[in-house]
Amino acid sequence: MLKVLVSPSCSSCRKVKKWLDENHIPYRAIDIFSDQLTYDDVLEAIVKSENGTEDIVSTRSKVFQEGNVDLEELSVSEFIRFVLANPSVLKRPIIIDDHRLQVGYNAEEISTFLPMARRLANESCTKDCPKWPDCENH
Repeated sequence: MLKVLVSPSCSSCRKVKKWLDENHIPYRAIDIFSDQLTYDDVLEAIVKSENGTEDIVSTRSKVFQEGNVDLEELSVSEFIRFVLANPSVLKRPIIIDDHRLQVGYNAEEISTFLPMARRLANESCTKDCPKWPDCENH
């Protein structure tokens, strides 16, 4: 099941949740402010990101602007504890599945979270289909 790290005021988070709902993809939304974000949640995001902390942290956040935080100086454990204490530093939304992570809402890239069988069916379903537009593969 997908895990989606969100915040209530984030419009991109609402777009991701709407897209997942419309495509009947089960997910667990974790509000980074009101739900209990765990050490393992943050570690999983780091491990599945292409560029580590750089992909998931917004250095434009208020915490970075006001403080002297140097990500390069933090160990992984220190970084995770920092994020747990300051969840607003995370970019949002963060979508995580068993193999990959996506940050933000990108209409084209989000389709990679559709199961492969459905992606193939969607590609083969056209207006020539006798069940169009009610084809369950559409």
